[in-house]
Amino acid sequence: MRTSLLFVSTRCKAVRTLAKSPIVSPTTALSAHQRLAVSRSSSTHSCEDKSYYITTPIFYVNASPHLGHLYSAVIADCVHRYKLLQGFNSRFATGTDEHGLKIQQAAEASGKDPLTFCTDVSNRYKHLFNRCDISYTDYIRTTEQRHREAVKHFWSVLVDRGLIYKGSYEGWYSTQDESFLTGSQVADALDSSGKQIKVSLESGHKVEQMTEENYMFRLSAFRSQLLEWLTGNPRAIQPERFYHAVLQWLQEDLPDLSVSRQRSRLQWGVPVPADSEQTVYVWLDALVNYLTVAGYPDSHSKWWNMAHHIVGKDILKFHAIYWPAFLLGAGLPLPQTIYVHSHWTVGGKKMSKSVGNVVDPLERSQTFTTDGMRYFLLRHGVPDSDCDYSDDKVIKVLNNELADSLGGLLNRCTAPALNPAQVYPSFCPRCFPSKQGGRAVVEDHHMLEAVRNLQAAVEQHYESMHVYKALEAIAACVRKTNGFVQRHAPWKLDRRDAEDQRWLDTIIHVSLECLRIYGTLLQPIVPQISNKLLSRLGVRSDERRWADVNFLPRYRGVDCPFEGRALGLDCGVLFSRLETQNLDKRKPKTRNSR
Repeated sequence: MRTSLLFVSTRCKAVRTLAKSPIVSPTTALSAHQRLAVSRSSSTHSCEDKSYYITTPIFYVNASPHLGHLYSAVIADCVHRYKLLQGFNSRFATGTDEHGLKIQQAAEASGKDPLTFCTDVSNRYKHLFNRCDISYTDYIRTTEQRHREAVKHFWSVLVDRGLIYKGSYEGWYSTQDESFLTGSQVADALDSSGKQIKVSLESGHKVEQMTEENYMFRLSAFRSQLLEWLTGNPRAIQPERFYHAVLQWLQEDLPDLSVSRQRSRLQWGVPVPADSEQTVYVWLDALVNYLTVAGYPDSHSKWWNMAHHIVGKDILKFHAIYWPAFLLGAGLPLPQTIYVHSHWTVGGKKMSKSVGNVVDPLERSQTFTTDGMRYFLLRHGVPDSDCDYSDDKVIKVLNNELADSLGGLLNRCTAPALNPAQVYPSFCPRCFPSKQGGRAVVEDHHMLEAVRNLQAAVEQHYESMHVYKALEAIAACVRKTNGFVQRHAPWKLDRRDAEDQRWLDTIIHVSLECLRIYGTLLQPIVPQISNKLLSRLGVRSDERRWADVNFLPRYRGVDCPFEGRALGLDCGVLFSRLETQNLDKRKPKTRNSR
C-alpha cells in the first residue's frame, strides 16, 4: 500500500511529497550486502567464477582529455591486463559523461548542438585511449539509449522504495563541479576582476546561490549504514589515507541530496520519469553507468558482484558516499573496492588553461612513445600524493630503466659476440649449484633469491594498485642482473676452454631467465616492449601467462622448456634513448580541464 510521507532535509524546505511505498530499511539492505560481500570475497579467486570488473570514471566532455584522464585509464588497463594474465575473465569499462549544465553551456559556446559537441570530444578520448593501448572491453557514453533506460529504471526503484521525495532546495551550486554544496563547504574569494564571490572550499570553483523545487534523495538515512560498511570493510577504499578521509566525512551529518534540476534550467540530461519538468542530476545519471555496462537492470549480477572502481581523489565523495548510498537504497551490492589516485601537477601547480601548463597526453605519447608514457605514469604516479610532471623526469627514468638497464641487459645477452649460436643456452648445475660452490658467488645466490621472490612482490603491489612499488622492485632486480653479468664478465672467458664455455652459457641462461621474468611481469605496464623482449627470447604467446613464470627451473634440477631453443628475430634495440637536445623546446600544449 502506498503512503504519503513528509521528509524534511537539513538543507531544503519541505513541501509536498510523492506518494510512495513504505521505505525499505537501509539496514536491511546493508545486511544483505554484507552477507553477499563475505560470500563473494571468499569465492572471487575460486575456480567456479574468475570474473573481474574494473572501471575508470567516465570522463566529462566539456574539453579534451588531459594527463590525469590518461593516468586513470592506464591504471585500470594495467589491472585489466594483469587479471587476464592470471586467467580471469576480466571486463574493463571506460567512457564519457555527456550530460549536465556545463556541457549544455559548452555546446552553446561552440555553436554546436549538444550531441554533436559530445561526440566530437568523446572521439578524442577514444583516439587517445586507442593510441595508448588502453584495452577497454566497454566504452560507455551516457547519451546512449541503453544508459538512459538504466537511469530511468534505477530512479524508479529509488522512488518505489520511498527514498526520493519532492522538496525545495535552497543552497549553493557549482556548475563547474556539477555539485551541490552546504554553507560549510563554501568560502569568500575574489574573482579576476576583484569582485567578491563565493567558491567551493574543495575545488576553488565559483558557486552560486540557488533556490528551486526539485527531487531529494534521503542521503541522511544512510550515514550509519555507510559507517558500518566501511568499519566492517577497512580495505573497501584504498589507499588507507582516503579510507580515513571518508570516515572523517561521515562523522558529520549527511544532508539529503538534491537529485534533479528544473528542466527549464537543464535540458541536456535524462528526464525524470513521470515528470517532464525535471532532469536527473548529472552525478546520479553518471554513476549509474557502471551498472549499465554490467547489464542493469536485467543481467548485471555476474559482473556487478565483482566491481572495482578507479577514481581520482577529487570525485571520491561522489563514489564513496553518494554512490554506495544510492546502491544500498536500490538494494544492490556495493563495489568490492574503490581505488583512489591523486593528481598530476606541473611545476607544483595544478594544470589549468589560464596558467598554460596543461600537458597534452596524446602529443607526449607520440614524443616519448606509448609504452614510455605508460611506464612513466605508473613508475612516478603515487596514489597517496600528487605527482609533479616534467619532460626531464620522463627522459631520465625512461633512459635509465628502459633503454640502459633493461634494454642494455637484453642487448648484451643476445648479442652474437656472446651468443653466436643465437639460442637459449644450457645451464650447468656444477658451475651454479643450488648450494654454495661452483663458480657462483654469494651475491649471485642473493640475486636469484630476489628474482625468485619478485613475482609475489609484484602481485601484491598490482593488487593494491601500488604499481610504482612493483616497478621499483623490478628495476632493482634488473640492476642486480646487470651486476651479475658485469661481475663475471662473460666476454673475458675463453670459449676454447670447455669449463669456461659452460660457465659462459650458464651466465647467459640465468640472465635470459631473469629477462623472461621481467618481460612477463611487465606486460600489464608496457605491452609493446614486453612483447618485443619475450619474442626476442623465443617465448611463445601461450607461455606468457602469470602461471608460466616458473623462474630458473634448472637451478632446482627441473627441465627448462626454453633450454636449447632458438632465439627470436632481432628487431633492434628494445627502447631507444631519448636525447633532450632532439626534443622540441616547447611549452605544454594548452588544454582545458574539468
